[in-house]
Amino acid sequence: MSHSPWWKSAVIYQTYIRSFQDSNGDGIGDIPGIIQRLDYLEWLGIDAVWVTPFYPSPMADFGYDVSDHTNVDPVFGTLSDIDSLIRNLHGSNLKILIDFVAPHTSDRHQWFIESRSSRFHPKRDWYIWKDPNADGGPPNNWLGRFDGLSAWEWDGKTEQYYLHSFLKEQPDINWRNPDAKQAMLDVLHFWLQRGVDGIRVDAAYRAFKDPQFRDNPVNPDWHPGMEPSDRLFEVFSKNIPEIHDFNRMLRTLVEQYGHRLLIGELYKSLEEIIKHYGSNDELHLPLNSELMSVRCQWSAECVREIVDRYERLLPEGAWPNWTLGNHDKHRVASRIGISQAKIGMMLLLTLRGTPTIYYGEELGMEDAWIPSEHIQDPWEKKAPGIGVGRDCERTPMLWDRSANAGFCPPSVWPWLPITHDYSNINVEAQKQDSRSFLSLTRALLHLRRQQPALQLGDYVSLYSPSQLFCYRRFDETSDLVVALNFSSEYQKWVLPIEFRNQSKVLLSTFMDRQGGCLGDTLELRGNEGLILERSYQSQSPHTKEQR
Repeated sequence: MSHSPWWKSAVIYQTYIRSFQDSNGDGIGDIPGIIQRLDYLEWLGIDAVWVTPFYPSPMADFGYDVSDHTNVDPVFGTLSDIDSLIRNLHGSNLKILIDFVAPHTSDRHQWFIESRSSRFHPKRDWYIWKDPNADGGPPNNWLGRFDGLSAWEWDGKTEQYYLHSFLKEQPDINWRNPDAKQAMLDVLHFWLQRGVDGIRVDAAYRAFKDPQFRDNPVNPDWHPGMEPSDRLFEVFSKNIPEIHDFNRMLRTLVEQYGHRLLIGELYKSLEEIIKHYGSNDELHLPLNSELMSVRCQWSAECVREIVDRYERLLPEGAWPNWTLGNHDKHRVASRIGISQAKIGMMLLLTLRGTPTIYYGEELGMEDAWIPSEHIQDPWEKKAPGIGVGRDCERTPMLWDRSANAGFCPPSVWPWLPITHDYSNINVEAQKQDSRSFLSLTRALLHLRRQQPALQLGDYVSLYSPSQLFCYRRFDETSDLVVALNFSSEYQKWVLPIEFRNQSKVLLSTFMDRQGGCLGDTLELRGNEGLILERSYQSQSPHTKEQR
């Protein structure tokens, strides 16, 4: 166990920097704000903090349009502030992960300004420029992700099109150009040398494009109301075979710095995600978004199928990872309700693998309602009314009952509205309630640290009624069962033979049940999750007879 890399047993906590804590009264979260809240993160019991982009940016896509990769936008602080954050996190035995926006830069990046200046500039080929097709239109039929319009923007000065997979303000980097590639790799060296512990590669599978720039096939099932860009299948504009060479290149670089973590953002099926592990030479953790996917109907049967399929598909030596939400997906409490969100949190923190908690999930934060005049997200502005807007899950963290929930001074307008229920759902109030969502999350995190089986132990699914998802986590020293009731009705379950008359409750999602000695059966209230510990162990529990 001592030889496992730190990230296998770690719990990652994602802060959306604009919304975590405002330290200077401008209504926007910043790096000093994260430093200000480190005591809370340490108290909570997480192991690593993922900080979303803080680089200089025109904010067309709120930091994911980078105009300088090796500095800090003044709205978020200074380079010395990020150094201070790294130093303070390490001083608290916490790790830090940052975003590396691989596929594109801002159109205001000096590289692109030079590239756009002339067809003959040395940096011209650092971006993807193409002549018009025969009829004078764009080079192919590729679409921009946000608006579903052409992914090619005409530049009248140099009379060519440049490619942008997202906004026209985000021109795509040409990773096939050796100088551009080296410049981007130098960015990674810069931050790894500065002490960051992990890199999350944003839109990882979009770094390389089909060298022939073939048209993407038409989606015959597309209809109005679907995302505009889904009119085509992105066969040639993302996740092409060469992306695995890209993964291996980044893995080789990261491993020069020891136990650093390489994560890749991949919104794909499990069958596609697992390919990005390679032969243990690509991404350490290709992000598994299946529990956030529309393919996941929140039920015991569906979630069990996802977990067991993932476990079966994982290549030898690969380590799983799980998440319930992030800055691009509606909050889990809004998707499945507060009661089941507690089940989700117990699931997240007890499955085998590295979990990521999105800020506010520990409170049961829900999506906020965003009036039309306060919409910030460019995706919602370009494709309104179909549910793609991301503002509602990016609203400020709820710290206390004061106006603006302690995120920023009461006299300041926060960059996005505060959720309406902040007077009850906030850190201060939930710290004082021993049965709150926050108390449950903290108890789960601390139990995870106390129980090695929950960190690096094995997993096996157990037979149970259709409304329950039950599984076993075990290692050489401990044997646990997690039983999750996905229904609002009372459920009864016959315990595995090894747990009958020799197990006790460690934790309930209701936070009112602990200890005791269970008999042959386990009773669960509606929406209740339980963690049980086998109190007698005659030998190693490595049996799969209960599958």
